[in-house]
Amino acid sequence: MSLPLQKLVLASNNHGKLKELSHILSPLGLSVLPQSEFNIPEAEEPFGTFVENALCKARHACKLTGLPALADDSGLCVDVLNGAPGVLSARFACETAQEQKSDARNNEKLLKLMEGVSHRHAHFYCVIVLLRHEHDPEPIIADGIWKGEILTSARGDGGFGYDPLFLDAMTGKSVAEIPLEIKSRISHRGHAMTRLLQKLERLSHE
Repeated sequence: MSLPLQKLVLASNNHGKLKELSHILSPLGLSVLPQSEFNIPEAEEPFGTFVENALCKARHACKLTGLPALADDSGLCVDVLNGAPGVLSARFACETAQEQKSDARNNEKLLKLMEGVSHRHAHFYCVIVLLRHEHDPEPIIADGIWKGEILTSARGDGGFGYDPLFLDAMTGKSVAEIPLEIKSRISHRGHAMTRLLQKLERLSHE
């Protein structure tokens, strides 16, 4: 199973995700292009699971560019909220489909829901999908988890999304306080990319 990887489209318009994925992929010497360079709008994410949404986004980018595409679908899953916000993480505070996404409002809503809650365990979950072409019957899929807790107030000014509210259990820092080069190694996205690259390495020897 050959895998042409000279050029790859990142199927996302999320600046934070693009920055992290580009950083992780940079040692591979690939030509990595964000889908915005092709004026591709965001794909709809109508499904209830991360893997289905990631496949949908990758297929959308492949179809419109004719290039292999890498897509990430990820989110925050809070134990006492039964896994919410989950696949709705980016639109957690949106009341309509037309409403603009807002990290600040998402964080505000999460803090309000967690007021007075002592059990604050949560995890970030990420699925990464690589499609060689739109009709690829054998997508390469990898996932990763990052365990931690929800803070009672925001800490740090780095990262994006829920990073200021997520306490990494190992470092004792919020994700927004962790430098990108460290975050890329220990995060859910970093773990998923490591597993994906391991799969690519095995495929290159078949």
